[in-house]
Amino acid sequence: MSIDIEDFEERAPEELEEPSNAERVLQFLHEHSDKAWKASTIAKRADVNENSISAVLNRLKEQDLVRHKGSYWAITDDTERLRRAHQFHRTAQRFDELYGEEDREEWIEASERANE
Repeated sequence: MSIDIEDFEERAPEELEEPSNAERVLQFLHEHSDKAWKASTIAKRADVNENSISAVLNRLKEQDLVRHKGSYWAITDDTERLRRAHQFHRTAQRFDELYGEEDREEWIEASERANE
């Protein structure tokens, strides 16, 4: 994928980042909240690799952000939960911008040292 050099020059780095698969799925389901969809259709319409869609949907289901019945998926009807999840996501992004992303390995090492 490419973008115009003018967009490259004028846009902020965060504007150039691609949304995650989960963000794409939630955005698609939210925009089409009047329907439930099969996973393969969600993958196509949300531009998510079909090999990844089951894992993405299951993670979102574990977080109660989507509903699942039979072979169909829909956005949660808990709008407050969606709002809080979106707010948390944006806050985490802001902290990453301000302080840098966390290093999972660093956290594991620190935890192991603390437990010695």
